Amino acid sequence: MRNSLRSITLAGLPLLAAALLWPACAAAQQVPAAPQGNSAAQNYSQPDPAKRAEAFYDFTMGHLNEVYYLTSNQSSYADAAIDFYKKAYALDPGSSLIAEHLAEMYYEARRVRDAVLEAQSLIQKDPASVSARKLLVRIYLRSMGDSTGSSGQQDLATRAVEQLEQIMRLDPKDEESALWLAHLYRLRGESSKAENVLHGLLSRNPNDEAVAGQEAELLLEQNRAQEAISLLEGIVKRSPSGHLADTLGAAYSQLHDFSSAEQAYRKAIELEADEPDHYRGLAEALSSQAKFADALAQYQHLSVMEPDEPANYIRMAEMNRQLNKLDDAEKNILEAKRRSPGSLEVVFNEAQIYAAQGRTEDAIRVLSSAVTSLKSQSTAAPSTRRSLAVLYEQLGRTYRDSGNYTAALNTFAELAQLGSEESQRAALQVIETFRLARDLPHALEAADRAAAQFPQDREIHVARALLYGEKGDTDVAVSQLRELLARSSRDIEVYLDIAQIEQQSRRYADAEAILAQAAGMAVRDNEREMIWFMFGAVYARQKKYALAEEQFKKVLSVNPRSAPTLNYYGYMLADQGVRLPEATELIKRAIAEDPASGAYLDSLGWAYYKQERLAEAEDSLRQAAARDHSDPTILEHLGDVYFKRGKLDLAQAQWERSLAEWQKELPAEIEPDRIAAVESKLANVKRLIAQQKTDGSPRPRQN
Repeated sequence: MRNSLRSITLAGLPLLAAALLWPACAAAQQVPAAPQGNSAAQNYSQPDPAKRAEAFYDFTMGHLNEVYYLTSNQSSYADAAIDFYKKAYALDPGSSLIAEHLAEMYYEARRVRDAVLEAQSLIQKDPASVSARKLLVRIYLRSMGDSTGSSGQQDLATRAVEQLEQIMRLDPKDEESALWLAHLYRLRGESSKAENVLHGLLSRNPNDEAVAGQEAELLLEQNRAQEAISLLEGIVKRSPSGHLADTLGAAYSQLHDFSSAEQAYRKAIELEADEPDHYRGLAEALSSQAKFADALAQYQHLSVMEPDEPANYIRMAEMNRQLNKLDDAEKNILEAKRRSPGSLEVVFNEAQIYAAQGRTEDAIRVLSSAVTSLKSQSTAAPSTRRSLAVLYEQLGRTYRDSGNYTAALNTFAELAQLGSEESQRAALQVIETFRLARDLPHALEAADRAAAQFPQDREIHVARALLYGEKGDTDVAVSQLRELLARSSRDIEVYLDIAQIEQQSRRYADAEAILAQAAGMAVRDNEREMIWFMFGAVYARQKKYALAEEQFKKVLSVNPRSAPTLNYYGYMLADQGVRLPEATELIKRAIAEDPASGAYLDSLGWAYYKQERLAEAEDSLRQAAARDHSDPTILEHLGDVYFKRGKLDLAQAQWERSLAEWQKELPAEIEPDRIAAVESKLANVKRLIAQQKTDGSPRPRQN
């Protein structure tokens, strides 16, 4: 239909929903009947019957050519229609009907300037012409869809708003115009005006789906999710709608109530089983609840509905990576790559999968290749800079994870050259790189420099405070963190950081007191989980094992897949030598969540060692040492296994490496009793090896 906005494509204007239908003028849908009697005065202003008949003929021919143009898209019909309408208008210049059709035909033929001039001329002659004003609105909206610049779009939106406001003055009951006006108010950031318009519409029809949907979207834009839920729940129950149920799911997601979001999206699918967005929302809600297998099933269904959409395969790869099905994840990402070969998101996920598979060189190759490709492009568009920033950051992290700290620092230096925002992000990564390299002086130097350069960056100040904590300057660290307290919800993060520093310094009573304060502020499950976990760690360090176990069980009661908790709990039991089968299963569950963790493999090896399952212990600990070759505890444990199996030379080598790594540890991580134990073991094994060499006694049997 000519007067419908449904057919307008508004690329880049998500607020302008094409589902809203502008009421069509009856005269624009059919050829008008020949005027008879007094009706002539209603349609035509030409009093001469002969000229009026000729005008009617030209008008009819114009309309027929218009119909042919709309069905064939051949410009010759558009030109003919315009010529006939112009002839009719010349014969009857007072006819608003002919003028409206001529303006419409200009619009349909994409002669926008002529259409605007004709519509404006109509409005000058008749300021109360609603149809002419609606034509102008349609022209401005279509032009907005064709425009690429934000300033141009804003100017066109302002013009459309001016016409819509006049339409509402002339016809206050025009609901479609009111909805478009609300859309444009939202686009211009005039939320209160949009809300007033929508409230007026809802007061007349509380169950109007289009109005309720737009009102809910407006509330979500303002982070007023609870109000959106209150608005939608009743309407969805009274008048079930897939679109509204989907919006309800988005509202619950904004509140992080993903269980309720899941139910809302399932309702949307029940009502509209052929709408992909409902499945997308459901998959995201499931993923947010760590229901990765269920989310994967939804993305697989989406890949059938939209077989050429690369995003579905990217999400499938993410879910399979979370499920540790890395071969399947790789297949998924290669499917995505085939459909979108230059996609930054594909490159990013492909590198993550290779890193998870232990294929660090492949991850670096993929990222480096993408960086080279982007840098070779002549354009310096903001999107290119942002893409480069993402790639540099991921590449630097990959170098760092592989232990190549020099390459990581060089990469982050490249990141810093891209701009101020990127320099800020690079500063944090440089600090962390020096810290992981156990180069505390350079880490502190970088942190002090970054804090001076970016005094408002909270993360940099936190990173610097934590470094002072690792240096052993506990009071300085705590003082710096307390300066960040702002009597806001973010204070809980600061309290957790302070508790971590107090625990590192073995000031356990202070750590417990800080955690108690944090517990009083916690409102989200993830906050409570972290507090319970840290309480458990503090108690375990004090050998208050019953209290520690109580805290770990609290975490697992709400999040049975918490890998850090499963590992810490299992290792605590194994280290005591109690309930070893249970300890082993807990650690295996942690490894199932994160198979690449050297720390978790170390825990499993230690649990096997305590059960005299030495071959399995050696296998796990060798894998752990390969993943984290600088961890002194892993190296000590591997030496213990070698010693017990009679492999004295190998035991000596691991314990020597362990001592060497202890010497590199940051001050807060140093454990004198552990170092003394390794030194004692090393002295003993050296004595045994020397004794065997001098007296020729056989070495212990290696099993």
